[in-house]
Amino acid sequence: MFDVLVYLYENYWRPDACPDHDQLSRKLTAVGFDSDEIQEALSWLDGLTTTAQGYVGEQSEHSTRLYTASEREMLGSDSLAFISFLESAGVLPPPMREMVIDRAMAVSGDGLELDDIKIIVLMVFWSLGEEPDALILDELFVHPEDRLYH
Repeated sequence: MFDVLVYLYENYWRPDACPDHDQLSRKLTAVGFDSDEIQEALSWLDGLTTTAQGYVGEQSEHSTRLYTASEREMLGSDSLAFISFLESAGVLPPPMREMVIDRAMAVSGDGLELDDIKIIVLMVFWSLGEEPDALILDELFVHPEDRLYH
């Protein structure tokens, strides 16, 4: 599913630029994606659209987010630390954080890798028509061992 999401991000500059589900399914199939993977991604995107429509831009910046046991299990410590880092850097306000958590919990499986969370964060920005700044894109795409330090 995440490969489909990355493909959509790279090929459609915003969600409303995507064709309808039937046409998009055909395009994704023609590119080589599996039909189950396509359907899972499209369903996940429908949930993202619903979540984005309920996006609330104002929440207290002084509040503390407590994660449930199932959220901690699904996200894992690396992903929770990454979300906290984005929040403390001021690029992931609380409503967007909640969108990330909502979409992470909507993924089937037992747990997510940090790279999966990074794709979810990217797709949340994409769904809202926002472009993360260059430093955040670097965090989302470049592995720490591949970074060039000066």
